[in-house]
Amino acid sequence: MTMEMKDSGSVVLTAYHPHSPARIPGMEQSFVQDVPPSHSPGSRKSFSRCRRINRMLSNESVPPAFSRSNSQASMDSTSMEDFWCEVESIKESREDGSEEAMLLEFKPADEGELEAEWLQDVGLSTLISGAEEEDGQALLSTLTRTQAAAVQKRYNTYTQTLRKKNKHTVRDVRDIFGTSDSSPTFETVPVSPVSSNGIQLPGQKPVWKSVSSKSCLDCGTDKGSPSITEELSYDVSFSESITVLPKNQEWPKNQRFKKEDSALPKFIVRKSRFGLTEVGDLSPEDMKKIRYLSLIELTAFYDALGVELKRNRVERVRGRENGLFGVPLTVLLENDQKKFPGIKVPLIFQKLLLKLEETGLETEGILRVPGSASRVKNLHQELEAKFYEDTFDWDQVRNNDAAGLLKMFIRELPSPLFTVEYLPAFITLVEKISKIKLQLQALHLLIMLMPEANRDTAKAFLQFLKKVVANEGKNKMNLWNVSMIVAPNLFIYKGKRANQQEMQAAATTAHIVRLLIRYQDILWTVPSFLISQVRKMNEAAMNNSKRQLMFDKGVRKLLRRKTMERERPERPESDIPEGVIRVYAPLHSKVSMAIQLNSQTKAKDILARFHCENSHGASQNVRGQIQSLHEIGGNIGQHCLDPDAFMLDVYRANPQAEWVIKPKAS
Repeated sequence: MTMEMKDSGSVVLTAYHPHSPARIPGMEQSFVQDVPPSHSPGSRKSFSRCRRINRMLSNESVPPAFSRSNSQASMDSTSMEDFWCEVESIKESREDGSEEAMLLEFKPADEGELEAEWLQDVGLSTLISGAEEEDGQALLSTLTRTQAAAVQKRYNTYTQTLRKKNKHTVRDVRDIFGTSDSSPTFETVPVSPVSSNGIQLPGQKPVWKSVSSKSCLDCGTDKGSPSITEELSYDVSFSESITVLPKNQEWPKNQRFKKEDSALPKFIVRKSRFGLTEVGDLSPEDMKKIRYLSLIELTAFYDALGVELKRNRVERVRGRENGLFGVPLTVLLENDQKKFPGIKVPLIFQKLLLKLEETGLETEGILRVPGSASRVKNLHQELEAKFYEDTFDWDQVRNNDAAGLLKMFIRELPSPLFTVEYLPAFITLVEKISKIKLQLQALHLLIMLMPEANRDTAKAFLQFLKKVVANEGKNKMNLWNVSMIVAPNLFIYKGKRANQQEMQAAATTAHIVRLLIRYQDILWTVPSFLISQVRKMNEAAMNNSKRQLMFDKGVRKLLRRKTMERERPERPESDIPEGVIRVYAPLHSKVSMAIQLNSQTKAKDILARFHCENSHGASQNVRGQIQSLHEIGGNIGQHCLDPDAFMLDVYRANPQAEWVIKPKAS
C-alpha cells in the first residue's frame, strides 16, 4: 500500500474508487498470454501495457525506491503478471466511464486523538469521560498481563497529551477503578491455560483428543502437503505466547514468497472438551465484547512483536441509499431483510455467487479471463432496474461476465470489504511479521474485528474462492492465480505507474488473500481464550449489578414484597443432583427432558436422544431442520454448542445456564 503521509496534513490515497474509499477502482478485465484475435483494440493495448510493466519490474538494475525491512516479500515479475493485468484493466474501465472514480482524503489525527479513539473502540470510553461505568470495570478485570500493558500504554499517552495541551483535568484510573498505585495500572488475569470455550476451572487441564477427521480443524494443502504439521492453540492469548525478540534482531532480508501451494504450512486446531465455536454461534452482544477484546489483544500482539499497529482515520463517505452497486452493506441488508428476515449476506451478492457456483466453477480462467466490458456495463444497468422486481434473466449472463459483476460489486462498496480503518494492519502483518503462524494469528484477530455485515459477506466470498481453487484441474486457476486476481479488487492500490514499492505491495496483498482462502476455516473460529474472557466479563458485570442492588434499599424492599406475594416453591439447590440438566425443546412434541450427564456425554448425544423420543410426533417442518443445543444465560448470552462438546465440562463452566434445542442460525 502506498500512501503520502505528512505530519501536519492528511493522508491521500490517489486511487480511483466509486462512491467511496480509495481502493482499486473500476470495472476490470484480466488478460492472459493467448489473447484471442476477437479482443478489442483496448484489450490489446492493455495487454501490451501489462507486458511493459512486467519488463520494467524484472529490470534488476533499477534501484530500490525505499528502505526495505523484513517485508522484502516479493515475487518474480512473471508470477505477478495476472495481478498487473488486472490492475491495468481496472484502470481502463475507469477511463471508459464504466465506473465512477473519486479520491479519498483521510482525516489528520491530532496528538492524543488516536489513543482516545482506540480507548473508545475497545469499550473503555469510561477512561476518557471519567464516568463510573460497570462495563469498563468488567472488561478491565478480564485482561491478561500483555493486554493490560497495551491499555495502560495508550491511556498514559492519552493523559500525557492532554496535560501538554493544558486541557481539562484528566481523572486517574485510580479514581475510577479504585487502584492504589501511583500510576494507572490494571489488574490482570493470571496467564494460565483456560478451558477451551469456557472459564478456568480449578486444577483442570485441557484434554486433547486424538487426531481424527472429526476431532480437529484441519487447514492445509490438498496436494503436495508439507511434511511438517503445526498445531495451533486457542487456550492462551496469542500475545502471551510470543517469544520475546532480541532488540538487535533484524528481520531476514530479501525474503520472497513461494507461490507453490505446498509452501504454506498445514495447521491443525484440536478440539478440546468444549469443542470449537464459530463466529455465528455467539449472540450479537457477546460478539460485541469479542470485538473489544480482539482489538486489545491485536494491539498487545503487535506490541509484543515490536510492530506498530496503524489504523486509518477516514471521513465517513455516504454511499447510495438504494440500488445494488455502490450501496453500503448495512443498507443492502436492511432492505433485503424486509423481504427475507435474518438474511446475513446481500441478496445480489448471494445470487452472483450462486450463478458462478452453478455454471462457472469449471470455466477455464474464471475470474481471470475477462468478460465483455460493454456486456458487463449493460448487465449492471439491467440488474439495477430489474433485480428486485424478479424480472432479471440470469440465463443470459455468461460466466466471465458474472465474475466481472462480482468483482465490480466488491470494488464499488462505499467502504472496503476489509474496512478502510484496518487495511494498514492487514499490510503490516505480512510486511513486518515473517512467520506464517504469527501472520495467521494477527489475521485471525483482524477477522474478529470486522463488522458483522463485512465479516459474513467476506466469509461467503472466500468460501466461493475455495471452491474455485478446488476445481483447478478444469478451470486452471490455482490458489496463487486466484489470489493475484482478487487482491487488487480488495486492497488499496496507488494508481500510478508501477515501481519497486508497488511491486512489493502487490505480492503482499496477494499473499494476504492466499492466507484468507487457505485458512478460512480457522479464521472464522472464535479463539477460546476470548470466549473465556467474555464469560469472566459477564460474571463481573453480574456481580457489580448485584452489589449495586444490595445498596438500593428501595429495590430490596420491592423484591422482598414481590417474593412474599408470589411464594413459588423452588427446589433447594442441594436437592438438584450433580450434573443433571433440564433441556428444553420448544419445537418438539416432548418439550423438556432431565438428563444426567457423565464425563462422556456430548451435545450430539442429547440431540440424538430428543430426536429418538420425538421421531413420531415431530412435524415435517421440524424434522427437516438442523437442530442444535444452545447454552443460554448465566455467564454467556447465547452459545450454539459444538456437537462434540462434552456437556459435563460446559455445565461446570456455566451451571446457571439454560439448555435449549432449536435450529442453528444460518
